Amino acid sequence: MERRRFLKVGSRTLGAGLLAGWGLSSRPLIAQEPRPDVVMAKANTGAEAVQRALQALGGMARFVQPGNVVVVKPNASFESPAAWGATTHPEVLSAVVSECLEAGARRVLVVDHTLKEAERCFRRTGTADALEPFTKAKLVSLDRESGYRDVEVPEGKSLKQTKVAGALLKADVFINLPTAKAHSATGVSFGLKNLMGVIWDRQTFHSDMDIHVGIADLATVVRPQLTMVDAQQLLLTRGPAGPGDVETFGGVVAGVDPVAVDAYAVGMASWNHRTWTPSDVAFLQHAAARGVGSLDLASMKILELS
Repeated sequence: MERRRFLKVGSRTLGAGLLAGWGLSSRPLIAQEPRPDVVMAKANTGAEAVQRALQALGGMARFVQPGNVVVVKPNASFESPAAWGATTHPEVLSAVVSECLEAGARRVLVVDHTLKEAERCFRRTGTADALEPFTKAKLVSLDRESGYRDVEVPEGKSLKQTKVAGALLKADVFINLPTAKAHSATGVSFGLKNLMGVIWDRQTFHSDMDIHVGIADLATVVRPQLTMVDAQQLLLTRGPAGPGDVETFGGVVAGVDPVAVDAYAVGMASWNHRTWTPSDVAFLQHAAARGVGSLDLASMKILELS
């Protein structure tokens, strides 16, 4: 950790979609200061943490333009309440949707292919309630195969083709909004693992291939412009669904490089009673090798807002 180039800033200092890549340009946040590659922002509320992280990255207007259709992908796959840390906290989701609409989004679609009955998942996780105030936001269950389109995976080692949600393919902007948790199959689950919730057949990752290779394959074609990991409650054990040991962290981790964001998140806690490094997570190694993003945190500008 000490080898990274961190900027630690106190709380008073800083009050489209698929295949698009993540190198977006805009005016610098502070004159003559390059933007951070990864931001970790803590605050008293999830909404404030989201706002601080976005401000440091250049604001939501860097990603969302007036008239855009935005797809936001939380983790709402389980009938797990927010306190368990297994699903994206509704306060974080609500804040992201609000920021998109304030930036001028014409429509915000919040989507997930849940592992249990969708209505129950959306209600139990608080996802449905989080969207209640927004007339221009819609909650979409990706539970019908007819709503997917075939997508080739040219660089896939194991995954050569998959069905991706049509809503995502049509969107102007894709924001990945996972939660931070341990996982029984992959050790940890952050942004890249969350992408499995926008495809039709995720079981093939578990039964027909090395899941780590499959996740990296998928990440070569499904590329969010912004990844923001909800780290309000960290599910340290018994993931992905919980309940398990939970640590209150009270933050978010955000950036445009999905591999770097996940790599930083690995170091936030011990997962499944084990200390992990990015090099211990096979899907991160595979994704970095494919050019999806970088694991070299030591060479990056990491901004921590505590």
